[in-house]
Amino acid sequence: MAESPLRPRRSGSLIEPGLRERSIYLLPNLFTTAALFAGFYAIVQAMNGKFEYSAVAIFIAMVMDGLDGRVARMTNTQSAFGAEYDSLSDMVSFGVAPALVLYVWALKPLGKLGWIAAFIYCACAALRLARFNTKLDESDKRYFQGLPSPAAAALLAGLVWVAHENSVSGTEEFFGWVKMQWVAWTITLFAGLSMVSDLRYYSGKDINLRRSVPFVVILLIVLAFVLVSYSPPEVLFAVSLLYGISGYFLWLWQKRKPRVSVGDKQAESSIDKPVE
Repeated sequence: MAESPLRPRRSGSLIEPGLRERSIYLLPNLFTTAALFAGFYAIVQAMNGKFEYSAVAIFIAMVMDGLDGRVARMTNTQSAFGAEYDSLSDMVSFGVAPALVLYVWALKPLGKLGWIAAFIYCACAALRLARFNTKLDESDKRYFQGLPSPAAAALLAGLVWVAHENSVSGTEEFFGWVKMQWVAWTITLFAGLSMVSDLRYYSGKDINLRRSVPFVVILLIVLAFVLVSYSPPEVLFAVSLLYGISGYFLWLWQKRKPRVSVGDKQAESSIDKPVE
């Protein structure tokens, strides 16, 4: 009886190369999906009039969006699909959701001015994300060009959350002349236009978590957790507002510095050069 020929064993993975190229990494995209769900949940709750839930959902989307990229880098599961999926999720969670929440909460009674402000914010978020994706390899890693979309969304969501905690509605009037509608309109335009500006915002990507730090840094981190846990709406809104105007302060600080021309540099170099 003739022996049947032995089948050669396949080396490596059992997944075909074409299927492996079309595969999707599950772990980082789970966090991206969670961020997308939080943004969609914020829209639904705004339609139901539960604006506090909408604001909290946007902040949860920020946390999930911050985790997906870090998890992908830690597990070495970066992919082009994940990058595109993350951008689409950011557009919903930090572009469409905050714009609709602010429109339903305060901007709707303003008529055309209200929905135009909401649209400007939404369009600026899309332009901000598109510019970030196209200049990812060219930009300085230490700074963002323009206000990041999560920070802009936190500014709008923080305003809604603070107002709700203090029982202030979107149609409230202060001191007989200041209306919350115009405050929300101004902040919406400020956040939207800051996203497409050329202002630089500190990114924090140069912070090395593996490097040793002074003991006072740990105390400051503990203090930050205490402040956030004591009054989350006020602290988060204050931090978002300070970060939003930090780009303008950085721009003014650079403007006040005297610029050294090329001729001055050559003159200084000639003065410092020793005479032979």
